[in-house]
Amino acid sequence: MTGPDNDVMTWTDEDLVARSRGGDVDSFNELILRWERPIYALAYRVIGREEDARDVCQETFLRAFRALPGFRGQAKFSSWIYRIALNLCRDWIRRQRRTPVVAMPEGVEPADLATDSGPVETIEDLVARKELSSAVAEAMALLPEEQRTAIILKEYHGMTFQEIADLQGCPLSTVKTRLYQGLAVLRRHLEKSGRMAPRAVAYRRPKVVPSIVEG
Repeated sequence: MTGPDNDVMTWTDEDLVARSRGGDVDSFNELILRWERPIYALAYRVIGREEDARDVCQETFLRAFRALPGFRGQAKFSSWIYRIALNLCRDWIRRQRRTPVVAMPEGVEPADLATDSGPVETIEDLVARKELSSAVAEAMALLPEEQRTAIILKEYHGMTFQEIADLQGCPLSTVKTRLYQGLAVLRRHLEKSGRMAPRAVAYRRPKVVPSIVEG
């Protein structure tokens, strides 16, 4: 797998997929190394339970390995593996028949969905932002699955609207609506709970939609 003319780090996902389909298990292991953390993070943010997120992550790669012979590259490997993970998350939610505990990623990043606050400078600021993060988590748990997933994919995984539309199997306009409506719900929840002054919540500018922020 290594060598002057065979450096695995320079191979694309497509290269590794092709070698994996040819029976090279090491190449698939490299795909796991590349995508294990993002897939675990996705599962953790969607269902909010560490142990279950690990199970979903493991099952994602098991299913991918078994289905690899039928993968023809119609989509990027990353999109394909995300789709498998999302389907498993949905299956988990349906089996549990309960609202997922929407876990926030490391730090206080979720609060950035709702405020343009600057860097943390004091302990008081840190406590306030962590409390706001908890409030956002509470509000996220109230969202329909489609809205919650759209926010997670866009804000935490950096996907484009089109990539999210492809994953969710819906029109581009539907993804945008889900995202903006979801963020509007977060805003209203934070205002109602007193965590934030009215109309202080804004989607990251300059991508903000005035009708969502202003009204």
